[in-house]
Amino acid sequence: MKDEADHLTHGFQFNTQHSPFNIPLLIQLLPGNRQQTATGAIANQSAAFDYERHSVSRLSPAPPLDTLARRETLMSATAQTLPDASPQTALFESILELIRRTSTILPDDVVRAITAARKNEAEGSNADVALNVIGCNIGMAKESSLPLCQDTGTILFYIHTPVGYDQLELEEIATGAVRAATKKGYLRQNSVDSVTGKNTGDNTGPGSPVFHFEQWREPNVEVKLMLKGGGCENMNAQYSLPHPDLGGRDLKGVENAILDCVLQAQGQGCGPGILGVCIGGDRGTGYMNAKEQLLRELDDSNSDPELAALEERIVEKANQSGIGPMGFGGNTTLLACKIGKLNRLPASYFVSIAYMCWAYRRRGAQIEATTGSVSAWLY
Repeated sequence: MKDEADHLTHGFQFNTQHSPFNIPLLIQLLPGNRQQTATGAIANQSAAFDYERHSVSRLSPAPPLDTLARRETLMSATAQTLPDASPQTALFESILELIRRTSTILPDDVVRAITAARKNEAEGSNADVALNVIGCNIGMAKESSLPLCQDTGTILFYIHTPVGYDQLELEEIATGAVRAATKKGYLRQNSVDSVTGKNTGDNTGPGSPVFHFEQWREPNVEVKLMLKGGGCENMNAQYSLPHPDLGGRDLKGVENAILDCVLQAQGQGCGPGILGVCIGGDRGTGYMNAKEQLLRELDDSNSDPELAALEERIVEKANQSGIGPMGFGGNTTLLACKIGKLNRLPASYFVSIAYMCWAYRRRGAQIEATTGSVSAWLY
């Protein structure tokens, strides 16, 4: 299947001539740009981001052996040795491929948004160079089936199954696919015991991966996967209204709370960011629903006119803040804001905000319930 973004003609290219600062240092600060790939891109001034070249249809199912060998040297020093993964069922292979695509290929809507954002920045500015480096990172990750970011994040599965489908077996198979993806290098060995700090070595353990199951009256299985890095997770925020500095229990108070979250982040969390927001619920369901908003398409429209207008105002005002990509200044602090709502108790009024980095990794698949094969890729 060919990505729509492959048809875009606006390329990304390193340009040191107009840069007012040290580009190698910048690259070290940006996620997903490992030193050996970043240095090579700088040395080659023509390292343009060619969408046609990086089409999904032109990628092999697995990276070359030398790429896998390089990954072994990049594993965490605390990581454990994993057994080789043996061939598995069609469902296993479908989920493994979903993990690969999610970790290495940024969705079309996100690529379009980043491409459009660069046109809003002054040529040679810090923001322009930062977005250029991000674009090159996107291309190199896609070409080599390497993770877009060295932090492959919390592994979040959102799954819909037909009534009567064995969800326990699906969870076991998906967990096995996570182990295999870690062995292959699509995922970093990135899950540690919260008390001892010991790395489990395969991204499994209490709370990893995360599964959200729902039944639906459809014949197929839908699996969506989100990888949310720790840097942007640290920028999540939750507010309780009324607040003495932000306002009351109304959309103006909500707007002020969201903008305060952006202000406090100050480019941390690897901006430009995307916000998922939930108004209402309790503290737990609010955060869960805020993350679910990040499953929406960037260019969709909220079905609630008031929330749609609020989403637009948030992005417009945030982009006037001057924070810019990575906090380097500029006109692109947010790419999007997606807002949902849940009923709440009269005594509570929470605004929960899930901050997502530019490496907005979420993909999905429609899977045949009987065969386990992918019938359609999402995003």
